[in-house]
Amino acid sequence: MRYRRMPIEVESPEETGYGAIACNLAESSIADANLDDLGVDLRGLLLRYGDHRGLPALRELVATDGGRPLPPDAVPLAPDDVLGTVGAAGALFLVATALLEPGDEIVVVRPNYATNLETPRAIGADVRILDLQPEAGWATDPDALAALVTPRTRLVSITNPHNPTGALLDEPTLRRMVELVEAHPSARLLVDETYREMTYGAPLPPAATLSPRAIGVSGMSKTYGLPGIRTGWLTTRDRELMTTFLAAKEQIHITGSLVDEAIAARALERRAELLPAILAGIEEALATVRARLAGEPRIAWVEPRGGVVGFPWIRAEAGVDPDAFHRVLAERHATAVGPGHWFERPRSFFRLGFGWPPPAELAEGLARISRTLDEVAGTGG
Repeated sequence: MRYRRMPIEVESPEETGYGAIACNLAESSIADANLDDLGVDLRGLLLRYGDHRGLPALRELVATDGGRPLPPDAVPLAPDDVLGTVGAAGALFLVATALLEPGDEIVVVRPNYATNLETPRAIGADVRILDLQPEAGWATDPDALAALVTPRTRLVSITNPHNPTGALLDEPTLRRMVELVEAHPSARLLVDETYREMTYGAPLPPAATLSPRAIGVSGMSKTYGLPGIRTGWLTTRDRELMTTFLAAKEQIHITGSLVDEAIAARALERRAELLPAILAGIEEALATVRARLAGEPRIAWVEPRGGVVGFPWIRAEAGVDPDAFHRVLAERHATAVGPGHWFERPRSFFRLGFGWPPPAELAEGLARISRTLDEVAGTGG
């Protein structure tokens, strides 16, 4: 493994310091939850080694998916189809290290969350990239994806809803991607479903319910605002593959934290109560961003259809140097966004997180973006 620190981590607010940020539009989740608000009582919890697969109650809650109906041909998940992990990032790491060896191929869309690209590179895999385009609405074209698959492909990696653009696959497109890997015996479909419950409408079925060759990954950080408990999971109906993933987990950290998993289970038990308010807050925040960007001619974007992030860009004709924009926005206006280089895109792009800041902070952060554009006009082109 050839590890290197990723820019998204080096430059993250938790690393650079929240105290220097007045308007934080860099986060990719809803606002961080307070333990008191979840009504969790941990008194009497025996701090032993937990179930290696994860807390049984938590795996049951993940498998049942809040009782959402499945398509007639989908196969419901069982608790043994769920493996608890240290966040969704931990799940992605397990999948990559268990399935990829040096010289193997992975086909992955870009822009993307950095781990989906960097871990395969650290392994020495051949990373074949499908670059998504704003002109196409950031859509993932199954035919373009299929053209990159070869007999050496071990993973086809997609994110739905997509981070950082908020683009969303429909169910027929997801099924075409399932068919793609089923036609290639060496390949698996990895679907990062971290934002799945944030879809603006009914969520798609979990990928693992559609095929034993599909692997789903998710966690508690984004939708439920619980990044501090580091609880995620992966799902697969392939029992042999699940045994491999379990072995990988056991060799890295044996089991998860009983404290973290108990908190996660409590939040999912209250899913029906918590989610409506979460989704209503997202809708309000998105409306704020939509209205502001509609009146900002120097910024273009494709409106997201899921999640709490978008990926706008400074129009070339605006005559703005992106480096000057990010510097002034951060240093003079104490406002954080996610620069495009976090996602291997030009710095004229930036991830705009609208689910984390309170309404007043979001509105002020958007206003500071416009003021920064005023101040750095004429610095580019």
